Amino acid sequence: MSLLLAPTPAGWIAAARAAPDLLLLDHANCEKKAASTALALMFAYAEDLELADKLSRLAREELRHYEQVAKLLRTLHIVPRRLAPGRYAGCLRRLVARAEPRRELDLMICGAFIEARSCERFAALEPAVGEPLGGFFAGLRAAEERHGRTYMDLARRAAARSGLDIDARIRDFAGIEAQLITSPDEDFRFHSGVPDLGNASSS
Repeated sequence: MSLLLAPTPAGWIAAARAAPDLLLLDHANCEKKAASTALALMFAYAEDLELADKLSRLAREELRHYEQVAKLLRTLHIVPRRLAPGRYAGCLRRLVARAEPRRELDLMICGAFIEARSCERFAALEPAVGEPLGGFFAGLRAAEERHGRTYMDLARRAAARSGLDIDARIRDFAGIEAQLITSPDEDFRFHSGVPDLGNASSS
């Protein structure tokens, strides 16, 4: 994706092949969180009917994806369990401004980066993990691309409405996002950095 400065490292792909159960369990969490984020933004900007229209469709699609992941977990006999959240989304959210109108712009940019990385990871996983996972991830890519465009469209609209420099904020997020993806990580998660396969957390 054009937003991203760094591709998924080979070490993360190796971890995904070694721990498909963790990959799918955290992916299920990501789909739920993506739907929840879209709904939270609809409440935060309740007066914006265009935003609500776009994000309500996105939330419905994320929940359908969760249902698909849950079905695959059952098919593969992977027992659901709680996982502690990884660092990725939380670190990106720390960049989000507290005050409007910058906050709205930052939230939309943050969403665009998360969706862009999801799409890039699906593409990286497809040839690496075999079936049924490879085909499953391939089937989600078009939707993730669409979700990323939705968030970027909303970001551009917010920037234009408030006269903010969207390109500068994209650069700010891009640098941090690339660091999170390429640096060592204690946990293996769908959006994690490069885990130590011997010590990566499964909790």
